[in-house]
Amino acid sequence: MIDELETDEADAFLRRQLVGRVGCHAGGRTYVVPVIYVWDGKCVYVQSVEGRKIEMMRGNPEVCFEVDEYLPGGTWRSVIIEGRYEELDGTAADAALALLVARFGGPRSSDLPRSTRKHVAFRIRARSISGRAVTRTAARSMVASFGKALLRRRANAGH
Repeated sequence: MIDELETDEADAFLRRQLVGRVGCHAGGRTYVVPVIYVWDGKCVYVQSVEGRKIEMMRGNPEVCFEVDEYLPGGTWRSVIIEGRYEELDGTAADAALALLVARFGGPRSSDLPRSTRKHVAFRIRARSISGRAVTRTAARSMVASFGKALLRRRANAGH
């Protein structure tokens, strides 16, 4: 059975996860790309480099952000945010970068090659948030396995 996540459950899930997917659509094309992020309860913060996703979000700032988790045994949960892309600059971009550095560690070593593309900080301001989950218990898994075995037995008996 699929359960709806309460607001506080969706919030805790978004704060716990590390990778989400930005979905954008512009010029008749749809693009989904994974990003690392920080969730502050109202907005998703990301830093990226200029490329397809930034160009598409500039062209159509209405975006979707999805985070999911799957555990062995069939338990899963996901949260979808519908919101608006907002490019950040100045102190707002610095604040977003500080959130990301605090969560993921310090700045890159200066001996690593740097991208020649422009870095872009942005946020997705949430307009709506929905979350769903399925929790498989041992009893549910056992009943499902028994049902599958029974169906196989019936199918084999008919041959």
